[in-house]
Amino acid sequence: MSPLRRFALGSALCVGSLVAASEGVVEGRVALPKAESAPVVQQRYEIVSKEGTVATNPPLAVVYIEGPFARTEAAKVVQLAQRDLAFIPSLLPVQTGTRVEFPNYDDTFHNVFSFSPAKRFDLGRYRPTDTPVPSQVFDLPGLVTIRCEIHQHMRALILVLDTPHFVLTDAEGNFRLTGVPAGTREVKAWINSKVTRARTVEIAPGSTVRIDFP
Repeated sequence: MSPLRRFALGSALCVGSLVAASEGVVEGRVALPKAESAPVVQQRYEIVSKEGTVATNPPLAVVYIEGPFARTEAAKVVQLAQRDLAFIPSLLPVQTGTRVEFPNYDDTFHNVFSFSPAKRFDLGRYRPTDTPVPSQVFDLPGLVTIRCEIHQHMRALILVLDTPHFVLTDAEGNFRLTGVPAGTREVKAWINSKVTRARTVEIAPGSTVRIDFP
């Protein structure tokens, strides 16, 4: 290896170490509500209570660091798939500016749409063989309910956030969020459309902070 290449490699490793040293980890658990067995309206993956609260069923939460943060130069692309007449995943957190693709893996037509204020669209009917894969850019923060015009039981939620620092809990409410910039940060846990809990914590470089949301 030439001296110039060794210098470049050493510089890159040094920069990477400095970046990692300026970040921390936030982990913990969110106390999730019980799954609803007899809601007023219960469609697959979505609950609308008497109070108009929208959530997933079974419950999940999104933990994130309050922004706003600068968007990355490269546009992010993620997928919300249609498989076995269901949206997968049922809850998808994304940063503003993310393009979401809606691939159809079923042997039938789908028609994905949303009436939510944060993103209104209608992709029309399309088959699994149609190309390119239909997609939308989610450029406003907020909660978006995704539906299928053909299969009315199908539901999913997209939570659009002004931050790249977020993670979805597991079914028990556990989470681990890495790469959090050091400093005083507000950590939030989105539980449903009407409940978001918040904690302010100090994150030291290279540290792991434990937060439990009761």
